[in-house]
Order: sequence, then structure tokens, then C-alpha cells
Amino acid sequence: MFRNVQITIFLFFVISTLLILSLFYALQEVVTLPYLVVMILFLVIVMGVAMAKLSIEPLREQFTQLEHFSKEILHELNLPINTIMTNTAMLKKKIEDEKALKRFSRIEAACGMLQERYGELDYLIKKQMHHEQIETFDVALLVEERLKLLRPLYSTARFEVDLASVSVNIDRIGLSKVIDNIIDNSVKYSPDGAHITIVTKGQTLRISDRGQGMDEVELFQVFDRYYQSDESALGFGIGLGLVKNYCDRFKIKLHVDSAKGEGTTMQLDFSGVV
Repeated sequence: MFRNVQITIFLFFVISTLLILSLFYALQEVVTLPYLVVMILFLVIVMGVAMAKLSIEPLREQFTQLEHFSKEILHELNLPINTIMTNTAMLKKKIEDEKALKRFSRIEAACGMLQERYGELDYLIKKQMHHEQIETFDVALLVEERLKLLRPLYSTARFEVDLASVSVNIDRIGLSKVIDNIIDNSVKYSPDGAHITIVTKGQTLRISDRGQGMDEVELFQVFDRYYQSDESALGFGIGLGLVKNYCDRFKIKLHVDSAKGEGTTMQLDFSGVV
């Protein structure tokens, strides 16, 4: 489709240019120069508007179709997720075996994560339409909400928290993704039984682990999109790139302190948030 658009625009440009040049040579001896310049300028403006319309309309149509398609997918995803959550909760009431209950808890947690991804997709679509959800909330309460969801998924990890109130006025869903990504990386690059420390104090959020850590070269590259310090780890190396983009977007100061074999600390300083 876009190839046809390119060909159409190219042909329109060539024909329009030839038409303007022909008109210029035909009228230069008949019409005075000021009037000729005005006529040529008018034709150039008309040609520019027409080319812009030819260029933008197919993109607008594709964007509209993609938006509708995304909304339909979100609607179709919501029903099975809610069905799984509802039936899992009902089945849990009839089960007394401890191991089975733990398995059901993991299924519930995984469905909870799917619900979060659903919310994030909805958020990303709205963000593309410039409808960010800016609100005032407590970072400490948000961390507690995220841990309630994440703890069952990282059942071998140990979380040590010290949370004091930190009020901010930013995009809540985006910060949820940031917290999830940092915790996920902390667990991913730690040995079994990861020890994760989360502290909110003053205007900062600090998440620390005792994992493999990074050297200076890795620290320099860690926020590059698709970079992974450990190629064997699951994922695509996108998470920390998103973290950096979000922090830049909302004027959050992001500090990383890491040493090879000792662990990593990531600190988000909200003092610059406006």
C-alpha cells in the first residue's frame, strides 16, 4: 500500500513541477514578473497542500485501523482473563491441599499480571492519543500494591521494605511499570533466594539487590534498548530503556550504583517532578 502511495506522490511531484516550469516559460513574456511570482507561489502552495494530503491520509487511515484493532483485542482479552480469575477463586474455596492452593495462588498472580498488562496496553493506546493519566498519589502505597501482586510470582525472593510516604503528581500506570521492571531485573540477575530491599524516604524510591551487579562498562550501556548484560537471561533487554524514558519524561532523577558481584541499587529521585 505505502509503495503505491510513494509512487503516486512521486508522479504528482514530477507532473506538478513540469506544469509550473511550463507555465513559467509560457507566461514570462506575457505577465509582469511580480504577478508571475505570485502565480508560481500560489501553485507551489497548492501543490504542497495536495502532497501533504496524499502523504498523511493513508497514514491516518492505517493509524485509525490499528487503534480500532487494538481496542478490539483489549476487549477480547478482558473476558478470558476475568473468567480465569473468577473460576480460580471459586475452585480455591473447595481445595484444602496446601500444594494445590499454592499452585492456584500462582495462577491467580499470573492472571493478575495479565490484567496489569491489559491495563498497560490500554494506557499505551491512550498515551498515543495524548491522554496520560496524571494524578497525585503516594509512591509507598503504590509499591505495596505492586508487591502484593509480585510476591507470589517471585516466591523464592525475600523482600525487605521500609516505606515512608512520598507524594507525587505523575502518571501512575507508567510508574507501576517502572517499579515492576526494576524489581523484575533485581530478581532476574540475583541467585535463588534473591534479597530485594525497597525503601522510600524523603523524595526518593530506592530498590536494591545483592545480585551479580555490573561493572563500569555495563553501567554505561544498561539503559540502551535491547542491551542485556547476561545474554542467557530471559527477556529482550527493553525494560530498563523504558524506565529511563519514563524518568526523562517526568523529570525524575535516576541514579544507579552497582559493583560486580555485590549487587545493584537504583534510586528514583522525585524532587524535580513538576
